[in-house]
Amino acid sequence: MRPLLALSLAAVACAGATPEPPRPAPRASVTAAPKASTPLPASKLPMNVKRPVTDVLHGESIVDPYRWLEDGDSKETKAWTEAQNARTRAWIDAGDLRGRLRARLDELLSIGFVASPVLRTGTAGKGGKQPRRYFHVRREGKQDQPIVYVREGQNGSDRALLDPTTFGADKTSALDWWYVSQDGARVAYGASVSGDEQSTLRVRDVESGKDLADEIPRTRMSSVAWLPDGSGFFYTREPEPGTVPKDEEHYHRKVYEHRIGRHWRDDPLIFPLPSDTRWKMTDFPSVLLSPSGRWLAVRVFEGWAKSSVLLKDLADPKADFVTVVTGVEALFDPMFHRQGKDDLLFMRSNEGAPNFELYRVDPKKPQKEGWKKIVAEGPDPIRGFDAAGDALFLGYLHRASSRLERRTLDGKLVAEIPLGTVATASVPHGDLDGDDAMFEVQSYATPPSIKRIDLKKGAVATWATIDSSIDSSNIAIDQIEARSKDGTPVTAFVVRRKDVPRDGSAPGILYGYGGFNISQTPTFNRTLYSFLERGGVYCVANLRGGAEYGETWHRAGMLDKKQNVFDDAVAVAEKILADKWVSSSRLGVLGGSNGGLLVGALITQRPELFRAAVSAVPLLDMLRYHHFLVAKLWIPEYGSPEDAKAFQWLKAYSPYHHVVDGAAYPSVLFMTAESDSRVDPMHARKMAARMQEATSSGRPILVRIETKAGHGVGKPRHKQLEELADEYTFFFRELGLAF
Repeated sequence: MRPLLALSLAAVACAGATPEPPRPAPRASVTAAPKASTPLPASKLPMNVKRPVTDVLHGESIVDPYRWLEDGDSKETKAWTEAQNARTRAWIDAGDLRGRLRARLDELLSIGFVASPVLRTGTAGKGGKQPRRYFHVRREGKQDQPIVYVREGQNGSDRALLDPTTFGADKTSALDWWYVSQDGARVAYGASVSGDEQSTLRVRDVESGKDLADEIPRTRMSSVAWLPDGSGFFYTREPEPGTVPKDEEHYHRKVYEHRIGRHWRDDPLIFPLPSDTRWKMTDFPSVLLSPSGRWLAVRVFEGWAKSSVLLKDLADPKADFVTVVTGVEALFDPMFHRQGKDDLLFMRSNEGAPNFELYRVDPKKPQKEGWKKIVAEGPDPIRGFDAAGDALFLGYLHRASSRLERRTLDGKLVAEIPLGTVATASVPHGDLDGDDAMFEVQSYATPPSIKRIDLKKGAVATWATIDSSIDSSNIAIDQIEARSKDGTPVTAFVVRRKDVPRDGSAPGILYGYGGFNISQTPTFNRTLYSFLERGGVYCVANLRGGAEYGETWHRAGMLDKKQNVFDDAVAVAEKILADKWVSSSRLGVLGGSNGGLLVGALITQRPELFRAAVSAVPLLDMLRYHHFLVAKLWIPEYGSPEDAKAFQWLKAYSPYHHVVDGAAYPSVLFMTAESDSRVDPMHARKMAARMQEATSSGRPILVRIETKAGHGVGKPRHKQLEELADEYTFFFRELGLAF
């Protein structure tokens, strides 16, 4: 089975639960044309002092006026941050708009969340079976964090198993990831504080609900593969501080074996051994174990377009890893299952097949020449696959919406699983020998619901739903197509209330990401309804760099082709303006992380298109990004400024280096966090200072720097609420929405 890397808690960032009475949707007439921006406080810009530093890169002089803001620990930077936050607070808190919006967002965040369960059937006593256990994430009402519950049997009651609010006194504790043992008796999980994702691995006994003594640090984004009897597991961890240079402590990720009760420092190194020098420090291994425990697979992630797979026979103490595939510019994704007493190995590959194919592989003879193709490439990319009992499930994307198939373990098509026209669905999954499978489905208009497939009868029924006060029947979802600068068609979803007129008067927000093989598909965003119900139009663009249309689509938006992503977003913006979905004076743009880079590029390349922009946890200085935190992991996607060719394309779009003195920039809110361990907040600090100095529009350039928060994963509800209240207040005010 595929390792059950717990649900990415980023997906539950906007969850909650108690139902509320229905609210009538406000009429579109509550909106009005945007007025002049709210004046900024009379005080001068907070200490935006230029201290130029000049670097010579590949023979070119690059001037950085705000290099000093890279040091987040300096007293000067802390004073600058405090002053900027005070200035932003004064602007956002002016009047009573934020208070009213915050109250509505609080209601919306109380709409529930539930995720598809992990199923386990273990043994009890000699040869007996314990009740089936269902492990699932749920969040209700005003709970500050999602909780992992366990249910004994299909009709049993739920019991809280992992509640992050009980992890410690710090209310910013978060559950980063979790893996259930094959028998459902234990759960390995990672927890961190302040959103820094610096996980510590612990093991919880399911029966008692208590943690064992085992505790392993440095397990950020760990991959875990349990031994069949639950006596231990293989896992990945980062090196101890002091064993590698300080700027390499988040790299050199390795695989170890842990036995319950053994101190982690005594865990033997499994991969890569010191003698194996072919791997780079940025390569990212993950682990899988076959159901019998005989075969250990290591997938080495070498970027978002390349991976290697190795296999080790644990039944032979002298056996070394056998290279299944390496050195190929393609992605290879292994998964174990079982048929009878035999271990099965499946492999998804896009080598020569940008939309992916699926193979069965004999673990005893795993070389590529022996692979058996069981699902050929088709017009829709295979975005995921899993298995349960005697069923193989495949998930496809068709025009950026999910499509699911059930097949036999030999790849023969059994049936398509109906979803509806515009939806996002997880790939069904279940137990090795179970008779059912579970999956999650959601859309822009409907919250997540969990479906159960009866593998014997083929029937699909609802296992869990969410109570919501939102009237989904009043939401319209359209899919449009724009033409990018080079003629490439680019799709986008447009979400709005059905009664909002398409006459060029509505305020709108364009959202995009465009990178790292990540698809933008129809998902339920509770807080977005505060915008939609007031007559706003929300547009989600399927930009190149993502995975909506296969690996060709991804590669067309990475490295030297990154400008395509920005051109695609411009084309979508111009399309929704030309077709009068939104007003030309009321268009905002929103993105986070790599999407924050997108926003930075758009407001520096085409500032006249947008009235307002929110750039969250962004990358913006693309000539120095690789010097901070884990950013060297992203070199395969962006390129390295230390390479002469890559330097040229990075310099051509790096937002920080394209701010022009005297340009009329839109209103901008940069949002970042001090504990972000992925994207350094220096990007937002430097860009805010540079744009505040340069803009001639008179519109606000604001920066919001959160404390005790990180990139977003595991952010508690109370912090989400305050952040969202600020974000929506900014957009409502600048786009002219009344509340």
